[in-house]
Amino acid sequence: MVNKYLVDTISEGTIQISDEVIESIASYAAAEVEGVVGLQSNLKSSVSDILGVKNINRGVKVSAGEKEALIDIYVTVEFGNNIVEIAKKVQDEVKEKVETMTGLFVVEVNVHVSGIHITEKDRA
Repeated sequence: MVNKYLVDTISEGTIQISDEVIESIASYAAAEVEGVVGLQSNLKSSVSDILGVKNINRGVKVSAGEKEALIDIYVTVEFGNNIVEIAKKVQDEVKEKVETMTGLFVVEVNVHVSGIHITEKDRA
């Protein structure tokens, strides 16, 4: 796996933040939103799961430059909730957490609702 890093040079040296760190922040921020029950795997992470490689960042893709980031996140929401409201909350939480923790400007948070979680109770 190729690690890409956001690099900042300050008088005391350089600071490097890998894309994987940004993905982790986004993943945890999205998971905190009420109504989000999980993040969806993409094909790459599904293959990793089969091979036994655990990846908390599955369902998140980051494109980071020197000072900005674009984030795509794939979520499953709980049945019965307003999907648009949940997606907006995910956008807000992810943007706020990534910007606060990294100093990056988050240009976009694209939320892809790729699943609905339906319980037995909901089916009745």
